[in-house]
Amino acid sequence: MRRRAGLVLLALAVFFAALSPLLRWYAFPRLAKVPPNQYQEVVLEAKPATLLDYTTLKAKEVEKVTIVQTLKGNVEESEKIERSAGRDVVVWDALSYIEGPDGKMVSAIPERYIFDAHTQAPVNATGEMVDGDPVRREGIEFKWPFLTEKRDYAYFDAQTRTTAPIHYKGTRTFRGLEVYYFEQTIPWTKVPMPKKMPIEGVTAEQIAQTGMTRWYTTKRMFWVEPVTGAPVNGEEIHTEELRDARKMGMSEDTVTAFDGHVKMREDYIADTVELVKSQRVLVLLLTSYLPWGFLGLGIGLLALALWLEARSRRPDGATTA
Repeated sequence: MRRRAGLVLLALAVFFAALSPLLRWYAFPRLAKVPPNQYQEVVLEAKPATLLDYTTLKAKEVEKVTIVQTLKGNVEESEKIERSAGRDVVVWDALSYIEGPDGKMVSAIPERYIFDAHTQAPVNATGEMVDGDPVRREGIEFKWPFLTEKRDYAYFDAQTRTTAPIHYKGTRTFRGLEVYYFEQTIPWTKVPMPKKMPIEGVTAEQIAQTGMTRWYTTKRMFWVEPVTGAPVNGEEIHTEELRDARKMGMSEDTVTAFDGHVKMREDYIADTVELVKSQRVLVLLLTSYLPWGFLGLGIGLLALALWLEARSRRPDGATTA
């Protein structure tokens, strides 16, 4: 009986020892994925801020500028792209809607971001765009990969339509979570006018014909929970200028269109932290808790099987000197 039990325990030990790497290296890449139908909304605010008053064509300080950023999964488009890409793909239709203190629109910039559901690497496909302009992304945007590493990443900047490094600046504690802090600075760069303008009847093409240009610089900061790759907080010190502005009848040649320190609203930070804490446990189950637990269980069962085997080889009633 001991020998039979030992063989059963040995089989179980082999099973659990083999299951450990399968969970980590086979199941994890197939199960840990961004869902294609995800919907997310976050509200950011700059308080106070400098904003161009389009009625007087002069910059003035205002109490608050609000940015509502939505990410909506487009399941139909993701299924179309998956058929040709041969992998799980997520399509996010994003919108950054900016409004002044009076609730009126300042700008509304749509994006379509297409990426691998597990690695978050961009998938270049038809329909990828920023504000109606086709783009070919390189690098991440919005979300870091699962199991984020302590290193720099390539990050896509939607304003300039270019990719630049975002630098790992150290490990910090944020709301009870260990997070990686990243920074990216975009130097002054000429960028396109938004397609949707706050002035009735004026288009971006008409402004471009006058010779006036729009320039932008920002310092971008993210606090990223490394297990899920989800930012739990984000800020930008963001400035935009209109240059050669006299061509549009303004009194100065360079006018500030927007300047402010943009931060996530407190209630959205709290909700994001709670969501990430729950998702973090699920990822750790696949990458750490279960693989190491099964490996330990396999080793324990092997030791018990060997012990029973050794006991079974002793003659009944054998004693030690």
